[in-house]
Amino acid sequence: MKQLLAFIIFLYFCCLASGQVKTPLPIPIDTSFTPYQAWSKIKVEFPESSLVKPSLPVNVSVQKDIIYKTIAETKYGKRDLHLDLYTPTEEGVYPAVIFIFGGGWRSGDKSMQWPLAMNVAAKGYVTATLEYRLSPEAAYPAAVHDIKDVIKYLRIHAQEFNIDPDKIAVSGCSAGGQLAALVGVTSGMKKFDGGEDNIPTHVKAIIDIDGILDFTDPNESGKDNDPNKPSAGKQWLGASYQKDPELWIEASPLTYIGESTPPMLFINSALPRFHAGRDSAIVILDQYGVYYEVHTIPDTPHPFWLFHPWFEPTVMLVVDFLDKVLKE
Repeated sequence: MKQLLAFIIFLYFCCLASGQVKTPLPIPIDTSFTPYQAWSKIKVEFPESSLVKPSLPVNVSVQKDIIYKTIAETKYGKRDLHLDLYTPTEEGVYPAVIFIFGGGWRSGDKSMQWPLAMNVAAKGYVTATLEYRLSPEAAYPAAVHDIKDVIKYLRIHAQEFNIDPDKIAVSGCSAGGQLAALVGVTSGMKKFDGGEDNIPTHVKAIIDIDGILDFTDPNESGKDNDPNKPSAGKQWLGASYQKDPELWIEASPLTYIGESTPPMLFINSALPRFHAGRDSAIVILDQYGVYYEVHTIPDTPHPFWLFHPWFEPTVMLVVDFLDKVLKE
């Protein structure tokens, strides 16, 4: 028996050496953006700021690292994607809100949205923070497919998680805001929905916190003049705007905003760069009578939602909007 086992091991390493057996690569991780790193930069200009730390409210329970999707074969081996679920402890059926972290489509993780998700859950919502594939691992539109699969997962498991399947919203910050908007305005489009399961991915509301809507804005499309330092957009989309402008238009939520767009909430920093496409979107929403709110918080850095004193006002704006569009 020992001889047989030794022979099997010998054969395995022979195949490995010849390339017949491929060892999965480690999943690449970009740590260029973290809340602490962001705070270390902004505290010079905003010395009163402090980092928000997760603190689970007494009326909220949590389930961590639920596998919502498994990709059987990638160059990184079998890939499980996870979400964390926050649920009010009081018995009932609740609207659901998906929270998408930002980090230039290449960095960050779901823990960055824990404070928002916890505090919104405390106001009577089931909330989910999710892991999705970033650009070092998989280019556009993989992240869009992942988020749409979270919507499908919550809809399938609505009864188990005490969710009203007809009242699901998406929210995101920075790159997560762009993703939330793109997911919310492309319901029913096969390119973005992915799969053949026919499970609907529509949402009842979109919350975009300082995420761009228009990649063709010069602040985004004009960043790729240095071939040795590609922009975050180019890394995610796989081509510069100059090389493939149609791709950048396709990935812009502004392209799809129209009559069927659900209500939208825009919460913005004081930095105009992150308002790209917002004013054009408002014109279209007005044209079709779609409800929206715009709140620009004065004297704020870009990642304001991660820090006091701006965190609590952000939660209030989110909850007030959700109460109007999902509960009234």
